[in-house]
Amino acid sequence: MSNQYIGTWRIIEMEQWDQDFIDLVVPGYIAFREDHLGEFQFGAVHGDLDYRLAPYQDTERLEFSWEGADEMDPVSGRGWAIIKEGQLQGRLSFHEGDESGFTAEKQG
Repeated sequence: MSNQYIGTWRIIEMEQWDQDFIDLVVPGYIAFREDHLGEFQFGAVHGDLDYRLAPYQDTERLEFSWEGADEMDPVSGRGWAIIKEGQLQGRLSFHEGDESGFTAEKQG
């Protein structure tokens, strides 16, 4: 089965934060590599992630755990994503903190 999630996705919307915050340091993104690792950045938050593809309803979704930094403070959490109508849609949660839905579009 080919992994349609691989690549870099530009974050175009988040429930909790506006686009100015998402693009504060760099244009917000989430990226997945073939080795089941990846990374993301939005605002002052950067994380390295570890993902798996898991069965979900009548399809599959990508589930991940992550750790990184928010303005130099260590943070971690989990999340999931699914491709729907050509967009990556999912949720990202901070351990004991905020969570937000997000939408992203594949780059290149």
